[in-house]
Amino acid sequence: MVDKLLLYAAVLLLFLMLLSLYRVIGGPSVLDRILGGNAIGTKTTVLLLLIGIFYDNLGMFVDIAIAYALLNFIATLGATRFFLHQRGSNEILEAVLDERAETVSPSKSSKESVS
Repeated sequence: MVDKLLLYAAVLLLFLMLLSLYRVIGGPSVLDRILGGNAIGTKTTVLLLLIGIFYDNLGMFVDIAIAYALLNFIATLGATRFFLHQRGSNEILEAVLDERAETVSPSKSSKESVS
């Protein structure tokens, strides 16, 4: 019973990893792709722990999962820092603020239709 539950949880995690892979491949920006890769790494850490429970050797898999999570975190920070410096952090900050301003303030056409 527990083995089937672990198997279903692992399959669900693999499906969620495929959804995150879609974000990595088709993300609209580099930072979205980095975030998708980070999500895949986090789910992989949980998957390693599920494998450890399944094989009744959780102690060994905890060490591997912690090392993998640490590498995932460092790689995400490094990639984010690299792409921010490459493109210019001020340019990215202005683009994000412009996107938020467009979603918060109504457009002219919606103001005209209200009046």
